[in-house]
Amino acid sequence: MKKKISTIGLNVILLILGVVTVYPFVWMLASSFKQNKEIMALEQHLLPQQFIIENYINMNAHFNFIRFFANSLLITIVITVLVLYTSTICGFVLSKYKFKGRDLLFGFVLSTMMVPWCVTIIPKYSMIQAFGWMDSYAALIVPAMFSGFGIFMMKQHIASIPDEIIEAARIDGANEFYIFHKIIFPMAKNGISSIAIFQFLWAWEDYLWPYLVINSQEKQLLAVGLKMFNGQYSTDYGALFAATTISIIPVLIIYLFFQRRFIAGIAASAVKG
Repeated sequence: MKKKISTIGLNVILLILGVVTVYPFVWMLASSFKQNKEIMALEQHLLPQQFIIENYINMNAHFNFIRFFANSLLITIVITVLVLYTSTICGFVLSKYKFKGRDLLFGFVLSTMMVPWCVTIIPKYSMIQAFGWMDSYAALIVPAMFSGFGIFMMKQHIASIPDEIIEAARIDGANEFYIFHKIIFPMAKNGISSIAIFQFLWAWEDYLWPYLVINSQEKQLLAVGLKMFNGQYSTDYGALFAATTISIIPVLIIYLFFQRRFIAGIAASAVKG
């Protein structure tokens, strides 16, 4: 009886937390179909009193939403693919190869996760200026190619793959390039899926770094572009909510696509090593 009561209580708590988490997104979606005067009214309603779609049409009046959206999608996909590849190959080397200084190297990788991002932003900015990458996509892609979190996750996950499989492939004449791409990569899909969700979300929502290194409006990303809705004297909240609603769609698609392997990847990376 006690177990049943505790289960019901836990489910109620989770339901409340779920509603609290989801409600702001539901309110934003509903508000994207409201007029600004209704959004700013003292008496609020969840559903629009007057349903309009002009917010989705007028959001291009503030900036080229389609261009910014395409820029963000391109950069996010490129960064995510590069991080997945570099994290998997580094995790493979650190978990399956024995060489002098391996533990020291892995410790250095872990230390990058402990340094606050605000500490490294000035050296990174200086390096971008020295290489002449300001106002270019190289400034966004190159510093994000390697992820300490991704390497850690993949090392833990690949460590669970039996060494006998790799040795059998070597005996059959497979080289390391073939082993990595045809054996390790397919067997690490759970870990790759979990990293893909995190990395896509981080790259898609990144605001400060694109704001610092990209100066041309036609090259700017969506996270920075949404700031343009804030006028000097007023803000077009309806168009802002419409643009923000559309900007969430890629994240939802990525999560729905990888969700089957997401939990398994997190669990495997957490307990193996």
